[in-house]
Amino acid sequence: MNPGEQLSLFSDIPLVDKVVQTIQNLLSQHAQPSAWELLQYLDQNVGPKARWVVNDAIRKLIGESKLTTSASRSFLLDPLESEDFSEALCGRVQPGREIKSSIEELLSQSKIYQSSASFQEMISFMANFRDYAPFNNMLVRIQNPNCSFYATQKDWEKRFNRKLKEDPHPMLILAPMHPVLLVYDLDQTEGPPLPQEIQNFAKFGGQWDASRLDKTLMNASNRDRIRIGFKTLSSTSAGFATLALGQGEAKMRIVIHKELDDASRYGVLCHELAHIYLGHLGGDKDGWWPSRGNLSLRAIEIEAEAVAYIVTRRAGLSGASPRYISRYLNKDEVLQNVSLDQIAKVSGRLEEMAARRLPRHRVRKKIREGS
Repeated sequence: MNPGEQLSLFSDIPLVDKVVQTIQNLLSQHAQPSAWELLQYLDQNVGPKARWVVNDAIRKLIGESKLTTSASRSFLLDPLESEDFSEALCGRVQPGREIKSSIEELLSQSKIYQSSASFQEMISFMANFRDYAPFNNMLVRIQNPNCSFYATQKDWEKRFNRKLKEDPHPMLILAPMHPVLLVYDLDQTEGPPLPQEIQNFAKFGGQWDASRLDKTLMNASNRDRIRIGFKTLSSTSAGFATLALGQGEAKMRIVIHKELDDASRYGVLCHELAHIYLGHLGGDKDGWWPSRGNLSLRAIEIEAEAVAYIVTRRAGLSGASPRYISRYLNKDEVLQNVSLDQIAKVSGRLEEMAARRLPRHRVRKKIREGS
């Protein structure tokens, strides 16, 4: 049976339609909250009775393609298949005060840092880069996944006073009035010293149990089928996560800069795993993580770094999270579409991964199959 046809026999149809409209309005704002956060939103905008029909409303949104995009339908499938709404209705998944306090502290430190000379130097450096179209950014990422900063030879010379090294390796992008343009990664240039914050953004240090790294790697690889490798990357790229296309049974792939020490490797690994478990790269067909790919870049990076900040701080490490987050915050910004509940869940998941070998995943029922 189609999920859209699976409404309860005694559903309040006008109430279902109102909840459908409210969820549509929320999704149109590029928000992808947890089940608990969605229920709080419905309580505020519809009333407590919305909880009676929320499952029916979601089934209707999933089943009628004209009501939602494919990305939204993928996102909405997860709470039904994982039974998150049942737990949320019982009040078992509310994020703790400790998580809220940690994120508030992180954001406070980030906003203080925005007044520093180091931050202004970094922002001035980054402001000199042209704002290329998303399609060209995608082309560069395909050619060089770890490229953080790129420009044409003319821009490197004029805007940054940097020259190309001997035998540089160009990348191709499209441009108006030209068939293609050649652009070059920062590592293909030489010139004045770079801002310290550009070079040291991935450093973590402190007293910690280094076995946390080994256990996390084991669980990610053996349990979650995430392939993790260590390679030489760009000087401004600590690591990246991507789909594991054509790589056997691997679901996702992470690459971390091999020149980093173990503490920094762990901090970067937490950030990249957070992207996967928060659903930023899309959902998993087995339901091992949600589909939340319709968020803004700002929300995505703040969520992932908040997880890394919480997990590494509890492990005894300190890093550059406040400085990293500062790139994505406006001075007086009120955060939108950042899920505290998802941050809390993924932080707990990573801490478990660092503590012990986790059991195999439980098989979930498939709503999309009509079961």
